[in-house]
Order: sequence, then structure tokens, then C-alpha cells
Amino acid sequence: QVRLVESGGGLVQAGDSLTLSCAASGRTFSRDAVGWFRRAPGKEREFVGAITWGGGNTIYGDSVKGRFTVSRDNANKAVYLQMNNLKPEDTAVYRCAVSSTLTTWMKSYSYWGPGAQVTVSS
Repeated sequence: QVRLVESGGGLVQAGDSLTLSCAASGRTFSRDAVGWFRRAPGKEREFVGAITWGGGNTIYGDSVKGRFTVSRDNANKAVYLQMNNLKPEDTAVYRCAVSSTLTTWMKSYSYWGPGAQVTVSS
């Protein structure tokens, strides 16, 4: 069993940076990936980025490429989402989850955290 908890959300202005953390407890495997998704009001859940615990391989959604970076700290079982040059359209609830493979496919992920609200004002 794995438990994930996000932190670091808040209210920022457009152009600011913010880092979210995803703390994991329980069993983790080097082949697993931790992914970030977000859901804005009235919109579908969207893939943001993901990273493998073992090799640190990453993938990103098209809307955040070049602005967001996913990293991990294996010793502390934490995954981070560094968000730069934030835009109002990045406003959403951000959640992390675990998958047995590095993928953008949401249904591959489980053990979802409760989420962290990020609000970007213009």
C-alpha cells in the first residue's frame, strides 16, 4: 500500500514560480512512476508530468513543457513539481498518483493524493 500527500499549493501571480511536493509513504518500487495531474474548474483532468523512482526518466504534457519540471528525492520518498512562469490557465487542483509504468494514461495511476490547490491570478 502506498499513501501520497501533496503540499505547497497556494495563490500566486502570473509569471511567478511555485513548487509542489508529493510525499510518499509505504511500499515503493524503482520501476514505478509518480505522475502529476490537474483539474481546472469545469475541465477534464489533465496529465502534467511524471517521473520514475528508479531512473528518473520524465515525460510531460504539452501544455507545460518547458515551464514545469518533475524531480524526485528517493531518500525522502518525495516527488516535486517545479512550476515556472505560471499562467492563469494553470489554476487547478494538482494531484499525484502512482503507476507501474511511465505513462500519460490516467487510468494507469492509483493511490491518488487528496490534491493541492494552485491559483494563479492575472
